Amino acid sequence: MLVKTYAAALQGIDAIIVTIEIVIGKGLQFVIVGLPDTAVKESHERVRAALSQSGYTMPRMSAVINMAPADVRKEGAAYDLPIAVGMLVGSGLIEAPSLDRYMLMGELSLDGSVKPIKGVLPMAIEARAKGFKGMIVPAANATEAAVVNNLEVYGVENLRQVADFLSGAMQLEPTVIDTRAEFARHNNIFDYDFSEVKGQENVKRAFEVACAGGHNILLIGPPGSGKSMMAKRLPSIMPPLTLGEALETTKIHSVAGKLPRGSRLMTVRPFRSPHHTVSPVAMVGGGSNPMPGEISLAHNGILFLDEFPEFPRTVLEVLRQPLEDRRISVSRAKYQVEYPAGFMLVASMNPCPCGYYTHPTKTCTCLPGAVSRYLNRISGPLLDRIDMQVEILPVPFDKLSKAAPGEASADIRRRVMAARDIQTRRYAAEKGIHCNAQLTSRLISRYCSLSSEAMAMLRHAMEKYDMSARAYDRILKVARTIADLDGAPDILPHHVSEAISYRKLDRGSWGRISSANF
Repeated sequence: MLVKTYAAALQGIDAIIVTIEIVIGKGLQFVIVGLPDTAVKESHERVRAALSQSGYTMPRMSAVINMAPADVRKEGAAYDLPIAVGMLVGSGLIEAPSLDRYMLMGELSLDGSVKPIKGVLPMAIEARAKGFKGMIVPAANATEAAVVNNLEVYGVENLRQVADFLSGAMQLEPTVIDTRAEFARHNNIFDYDFSEVKGQENVKRAFEVACAGGHNILLIGPPGSGKSMMAKRLPSIMPPLTLGEALETTKIHSVAGKLPRGSRLMTVRPFRSPHHTVSPVAMVGGGSNPMPGEISLAHNGILFLDEFPEFPRTVLEVLRQPLEDRRISVSRAKYQVEYPAGFMLVASMNPCPCGYYTHPTKTCTCLPGAVSRYLNRISGPLLDRIDMQVEILPVPFDKLSKAAPGEASADIRRRVMAARDIQTRRYAAEKGIHCNAQLTSRLISRYCSLSSEAMAMLRHAMEKYDMSARAYDRILKVARTIADLDGAPDILPHHVSEAISYRKLDRGSWGRISSANF
């Protein structure tokens, strides 16, 4: 007897339908074909034990299982449930007239319980797109799949529940979530707030500009100046995720298995902070079983690299292409996948190996040439891709002890959102452009024109500090953002002046003159 059940396989952050064809016949053979990996091949023992513990006695018969399409690799134990249900129906132990209307996914324990899996959200999206009535998933994944509207999602605890539901012996209540209400309820909850930061007004201003235009930013300052502390508060002033961005972000984290059990839609922009011992594969994604890397997990959010020069050169250089293209293509001998990587890079570093080169009171103990060698760990092309380079100094004790609470994140966020609204309207006709940081050279000439006075100021800075052509583009984009924060239709000279001040490392005299000169 031929039985078909339906599941899904992941390709990148999307899913494709997998048809599992099961033929039960005479004999003792159990064969799985269709490019299964080791975990799928091992399902034979898990399925037989789960069926036995669930009260079903399988006849001694052979089973041939084909997983189509045969040229797509099937990975993981999530196919246990559809295989077990197909064997129950094929051997005549249950009848399931509506089997072809449901997608089944879940890993089976030996006692018949259904264990959670990864990538349920993109599978649910594909199930709805292909016209399935519903989806049967582990109970721990039900809320994640229920984010998808117009699809009945049933969370189950064990194999017996699935068999009884499909045979009509029991009813299950579908998991229902009001996606828009959930999204609106949780997208303004943050653990950190800028009101807790005393002083550092110039750095707060730089962060406001960076978030308003989606610009990459590098902080340079001695230990204890507040670089990491302030970076952790960045999500609280970034524009809220749109529903589409939230779905895409949740898909990536679902595929990577990073969603907590029972989670729903991600409502806050991700903040990823990998340690500087991270490998290139962990950063960009891939591996023997391809998974999104840190740059994709930071999609629509922030990738924070603390101790920037301590990262291996090979890791830093892989950032160059996704910073420009906002996507990463991972090609290996057995597969090729593409992951989104539209993140805002926030990096921090000490000014020298000892950390006190620019400290106002402590003396640098580095040997001659150590500062330049330390800075040279970051390549020029990568630095050029960082729009803003800002120096941060410790807050003196007398100011730290007397300073009033800083401006709340909610107030800064309102200005950031107003600037983003201006950019959204301005670039409505430009495909794939949503903020100033995404402008191409062609669009810069259209939207970032300067007056003769502003152009003269920029020319003087370019010649004096020997800036590159990419730095020229970055200054114009940042100046455009500063003008948007002011609500100004044109870029004025003081906007250009402030943008130039955020190119700290373009200056040959960096570290030898006071920050007041900037």
